[in-house]
Amino acid sequence: MTETDIRTVVVERDMPFPAERVWRALTSPHLVSEWLMKTDFVLGRGEKFRLSGDWGGVDCEFLAIEPHTRLSYRWDHAHEDPAYALKSVVTFTLTETEVGTHVRMEQTGFRADQKQALGGAQYGWTEHLANLEKAVAALD
Repeated sequence: MTETDIRTVVVERDMPFPAERVWRALTSPHLVSEWLMKTDFVLGRGEKFRLSGDWGGVDCEFLAIEPHTRLSYRWDHAHEDPAYALKSVVTFTLTETEVGTHVRMEQTGFRADQKQALGGAQYGWTEHLANLEKAVAALD
């Protein structure tokens, strides 16, 4: 597989909150469990964790942690049918704006033959970022 065979989902959202507050919702396990999936990770580069939903889950590992700026982790979804297995990387980039924080989520690693998974991720991440904003709004 070449670089041109790899597909990426990008979802962006402007939130009227400081980056520190968004970061808290991205890196606190109990908050991640509210807006994404259940988890109990320990934040640390190289730390492995699992995100679990009603449909199953994904195995993850923190790759990059740059407080209030960038969070990246491996996102591996195993499946008995190799066509549905996914090995990807999720990266959140936070950029402060005049009115809050621009949140950019990128998930890269979809194969060209994974159009359904790519579409599902586009839809899912749009919903997850809306839920992230609600979780951030509820923080004191």
